[in-house]
Amino acid sequence: MHNNGGVLQETIDEIAARLGASATLEDRSFQLLAYAAQSGHIDTIRQESILRRRATPEVRAYFEGYGIAAAKGPVRIPADAELGVLARVCVPLRYHDVTYGYLWLLDDGTLGADALASVSDLVSRVAAVLAQDARRRQDLGRNLRELFSSDAEERSWALSQLDVAGPVTAIAVRSSPVRVAALWTLPRGVLADPGLPAQGEPLVALLAPSGQALELAGRIRDMYGTAAGVGDARAEPAQAWRSWREAVQALRVAGRVSRFAPVATWSDLGVYRVLARLSHADLRELAGETAVLTEDPELTRTVEGYLDHAGHVQEAAAALGVHRQTLYYRLGKAERLMGRDLSDGEQRLLVHLSLKAARLL
Repeated sequence: MHNNGGVLQETIDEIAARLGASATLEDRSFQLLAYAAQSGHIDTIRQESILRRRATPEVRAYFEGYGIAAAKGPVRIPADAELGVLARVCVPLRYHDVTYGYLWLLDDGTLGADALASVSDLVSRVAAVLAQDARRRQDLGRNLRELFSSDAEERSWALSQLDVAGPVTAIAVRSSPVRVAALWTLPRGVLADPGLPAQGEPLVALLAPSGQALELAGRIRDMYGTAAGVGDARAEPAQAWRSWREAVQALRVAGRVSRFAPVATWSDLGVYRVLARLSHADLRELAGETAVLTEDPELTRTVEGYLDHAGHVQEAAAALGVHRQTLYYRLGKAERLMGRDLSDGEQRLLVHLSLKAARLL
């Protein structure tokens, strides 16, 4: 995806050269954008961020504890021998009162106020470039509607507008206007549309490099306080629309079946991958096969538990916390109510699918 990486690297190199200090540039999500080593000093945290291209959540929490996210000027962070942290200065990169990233400078005691002021023009340049990139990403995110479209021509047009390399994975999260503004803080390389309609409701749609998908889904889910669905990876961006459909269906399951919440991945859904593709009317018809059990939740739980354990009475009784004779009694009662024979393979399969369909309703 397009960015001003060359400009950022050149500017960070110039800052490091002027100050004679090692410099690291990260975006708001602590993803490494550029670095320049002017001295032989390097600490464990900086080494790991360069190797990983991203700081760990623990490192992020440590530095944010110094108030860097809201700071309007440089923040001095002392050395910590126990954590392997060298003294450094964090310069928040702000543009129009919004923080878009952080410039980190290892400090050997020479970075006074005058030294930092001498690179203020370069710091302003970096902040402006990061803000420009954030706006560009918001514009590109709007093309996800076409990229995820069922119309091949619309998908082809969207691909011509986007510089996307695979493998990619789609993520679906229920939308919330209150949180839309925070999407720009996502890592570079992630596209987001905060209001893509699907199944009659607006969803936050994301397209991310596959290696980041699960972590991102969890973070976005926490941001929105709801469930998230993750599609399967696609090697070619032209097939991203398939991943999006899977993500929407996975979200549907996550919102209804507790064991898949809060983040459901398409590949883990088992039989729900089939059921989630059914229309609401089809699900209701299938669930109707066991509707007679709905008035007795305990009976429903017993039959489903028995079938989940493949008809193994001892395992099912243990999981349900009942005696085997109690299980036999409840199963017999359920068979009479449904008019079904659970010893018959096809009838047992129908009942099992019916109970699963009911969960999606």
